[in-house]
Amino acid sequence: MTDFASLQALGPMEHSGGPHAGTLGRYLEHYQLSPLLADRVGLHVGFIEAGNFRLWAQVWSPPEPKGTAFVVHGYFDHLGLYRHLLALLLERGWRVVLWDLPGHGLSSGPRATIEDFDDYGHCLRALQDHLRLRGLAPGPWVGIGQSTGAAILATDALRQGPESPWSGLALLAPLVRPFGWSQSSWLHLLAGPFLRSLPRRFNPNSTDSDFTTFLKESDPLQPSRLPVSWINAMRRWMPRLLALPPSDLPVLILQGEQDLTVDWQWNLEVLRGKFPRAIVHRHPEARHHLVNEAEAIRESMFAELERFLAQFETRPAVTQEPLS
Repeated sequence: MTDFASLQALGPMEHSGGPHAGTLGRYLEHYQLSPLLADRVGLHVGFIEAGNFRLWAQVWSPPEPKGTAFVVHGYFDHLGLYRHLLALLLERGWRVVLWDLPGHGLSSGPRATIEDFDDYGHCLRALQDHLRLRGLAPGPWVGIGQSTGAAILATDALRQGPESPWSGLALLAPLVRPFGWSQSSWLHLLAGPFLRSLPRRFNPNSTDSDFTTFLKESDPLQPSRLPVSWINAMRRWMPRLLALPPSDLPVLILQGEQDLTVDWQWNLEVLRGKFPRAIVHRHPEARHHLVNEAEAIRESMFAELERFLAQFETRPAVTQEPLS
């Protein structure tokens, strides 16, 4: 299996001209990202400092972008798994920002955990500030989050309220609480003082068997343990989200009805209350990892996403001013 640890020696984000050789080239090939560099698509790649973390980040830029899409991945994921979504956004003319959450992929931090969910939001804003200062994030801004990534974006938008820089959010299989939480939360409370982590179970979270096999057998960036500290951080975050006031931001929620990762019925009820303008599209066959579902399901979900994005593409891209 390929080892990408040497990429952690790369420096700050900078423009990366092709052809890409060495470990970076192998990384792009392994996750099938290289073909997306055709047709004058530019790539900035490297690390961004965000408080106590070094974040592995990439900015993919088509000619004359219509705006910037910030993609936030899910728990146990990393940006290398998002090629289908990246291809869609580039084809529609969006500049795309992808980054590995702390403790995931090539970003720094203890694997697959976080001290507090607020740290995710701090990292997102540090990334945005960095890109604004360099003129790499023209507006409008849309956020697209999968599962935990959706939770991060929803929390960020609700906290900032009318001052939020987002024009819209697309929340894919959003996390509010996980599947079986009402039964398993007691186990977490009891096990917390005695267990530091649990073995990860690679349950099939997509109907695409090639993808689920790749995760289990061919992805060197997949964590093998579920830290109890992450579960505790999530438990502290949930009531904070529930206490936030609603927002009239345009929101699309995509959800699979065969999802056994999040408690999706309960989550949708909560998120409809938080985002009254939300459009919800459910797919009867989709599981959890919507950006890597089987092609027919993925295309159905992406068609909804394209309809949602179209409302923002009529506006000219504008330069976002740095935060004061």
